Amino acid sequence: MLHLKNIYKCFAKGTSYEIEALRGINLHIPEGNFVTIIGSNGAGKSTLLNIIAGTILPDKGEITINQQDLTNKAEYYRARFIGRVFQNPLLGTAPSMTIEENLALSIKRFGRGLHLGLNNERRELFRNKLVQLELGLEHMLTKKVALLSGGQRQALTILMATMFDPKLLLLDEHTASLDPESSKKIQLITQEIVKEKKLTTIMVTHNMQEALRYGNRTIMMDRGRIILDISGKKRESVTIDYLLKQFSKLRKEEYIEDELVLA
Repeated sequence: MLHLKNIYKCFAKGTSYEIEALRGINLHIPEGNFVTIIGSNGAGKSTLLNIIAGTILPDKGEITINQQDLTNKAEYYRARFIGRVFQNPLLGTAPSMTIEENLALSIKRFGRGLHLGLNNERRELFRNKLVQLELGLEHMLTKKVALLSGGQRQALTILMATMFDPKLLLLDEHTASLDPESSKKIQLITQEIVKEKKLTTIMVTHNMQEALRYGNRTIMMDRGRIILDISGKKRESVTIDYLLKQFSKLRKEEYIEDELVLA
């Protein structure tokens, strides 16, 4: 499904601020897999998602989805079959527009409509989709998104990102800015949608418990490289303590600081 071959990305190259964000990433994710990615700040997690989404282009390497070469394709081109949910609920919606207008935008994005035309048929479709979230949003179609809570807005973003079954769903720490109760609800909604639609999913998280609880494969990154990739029965027996010990072998004197970030 998704193939990344020898991906490199360097920022501010040739300056004193040069950062090698990704260094030779090779990754294959089969269709239907749910991969969680962990790592400390600066490990390259979000850069990796940006490379896949087309927000930034790699300096070197190849990116393919279902054997289609996307290496140099722009973000707007990939957006037709890649859904993404960001950490900040403000980034996934247009706050000055209503719920129904935002949902109409998602139709246009996935190539299912050429305009934002709203009619009774579309509104009924939106209500049916919103009912599944169990947040009462089906009764708020004309409410401005700016007036929603963070949890409500993130739930709407997830619905918009998955409404037309993208080939790939990217979750970039999508519950990190929410309160514990809202975070739990959003994770539940996410898991139900992913399971129902059998979506190939990549979820970046700082929460190691979530990294092991969700999905079927966990990847650890450090300094632009994949340093651990576990799945199957081995992953079922892995503990947070094991992950921290694996990480400490590489970071040594930096282990204590990064343990606080990862835990």
